[in-house]
Amino acid sequence: MERIVRQLSDAANEGKDVIVVTSGAVGAGLSRLGLTERPKTIPETQAAAAVGQGLLMHTYETLFSQYGHIVAQVLLTRGDITDRNRHLNDRNTLVTLLRNGVIPIINENDTVSVDELRFGDNDRLAALVSGLVDADLLVLLSDVDGVYDADPRSSPDAQLIPIITDPAEWFEAAGGPGSRFGSGGMATKLQAAQIATQSGCAVIVANGSNPGVIYDILAGKPVGSLFVPPKNRRLDMRQRWIALFQTPQGEIDVDAGAGEALLFQGKSLLPIGVTAVRGEFKRGDLVQVCDASGYEIARGLVNYSSRQMEKIMGQPTEVIPKLLGRDLTDEVIHRDDLVITQLPVKES
Repeated sequence: MERIVRQLSDAANEGKDVIVVTSGAVGAGLSRLGLTERPKTIPETQAAAAVGQGLLMHTYETLFSQYGHIVAQVLLTRGDITDRNRHLNDRNTLVTLLRNGVIPIINENDTVSVDELRFGDNDRLAALVSGLVDADLLVLLSDVDGVYDADPRSSPDAQLIPIITDPAEWFEAAGGPGSRFGSGGMATKLQAAQIATQSGCAVIVANGSNPGVIYDILAGKPVGSLFVPPKNRRLDMRQRWIALFQTPQGEIDVDAGAGEALLFQGKSLLPIGVTAVRGEFKRGDLVQVCDASGYEIARGLVNYSSRQMEKIMGQPTEVIPKLLGRDLTDEVIHRDDLVITQLPVKES
C-alpha cells in the first residue's frame, strides 16, 4: 500500500486527478476480530466490514498524509449510482473533491450492501466510477502482468496481449468467471474494461506487485495490456447511466427490420417490430433489445410494462388504444431513451 500511495501521490503532485478504488475492509475487520476465515453469512461479513473500514481508511490517511495529501472516504452501493438523482449527486461530490485537491478513496459499502445491491467486484465498481467522473485512464492492478491468450499458470507458451480493441474477444482465454483463472479476477477485469471503454476511458491491466508499475504507465512505457476505447463512440453521461449503471429487468426481441432501423437509421422502437418479450418489467425499467439471433443490440428505458407489451407486440401503433383501452405513446422505447450497445458495422 505504501508503494502504491507513493506513486499516486507523485501523480497528484504533477497535477493529475487521482481516485483510488480499494478493497480490504472485510479483511482488515477479520484481523481485528481475531477471525481466521471469511464469514459465510451476510450479517457477519457486514460486521467485519464495519470494523475494518475504519482501519483501512486510517491506513490510507496515514500514508497519504506523509506526502501532504488529504483523502476522503466514499462508500457506494449499487443503488447510489442507479438512481438518477443519487447518481448525479455522487458525480458532483467526486468532482468537487478533485477540484479541491482531495483524493477520494472509494469502496463498496459492504456494511449495508446486500446481494441484489452489490456491484459484484471492485473491478466493476472502478469501471463505473471511471464513467461517472469521465476519467481518461483506468488502471486495474492484478497479480499477473496483463491479459494472456491462454492461462499463463497452466500454459507456459501463453503470450501477453499488449493492445486490445475488443475485450469480448478474450473472455474465453480468460477462462470465464467459473474457471480457476477466471475466479482469480481476469474475467472480471475484461468485463470492467468493456464498461470503461464504452465511456471513452482507456484501461490498462498490469501487475500491481511491480515496484514502479504506476510510474511506468504514466510515463507511457509498454506495461501490461492496454484496452483502447472505440473511436467516435463515446457515450454521453445520460447514455452511460442508461446502458452501464442499471441492471436490465427483461428482454425484448425485435425482427430484422426493427433491428436495421435501430442500428442504422437512428429510429425509435415501435411495437410492430417486437417479436417476443421475456421477464417482468414495468414502465420506465431498463430492458435489453435483442436481434433475431438473441444477441443484445441495444438497451433502453421502456414505455410499457411486460404485460402491456405482450398485448401490443407485433401490432401497428394505431391499434394500441384499442388493445390497452387507452392511448399511451407510439414508441416502445423512444430514441432518446435508447443506447446502441452493438457497434453498428453494416456488411457491404
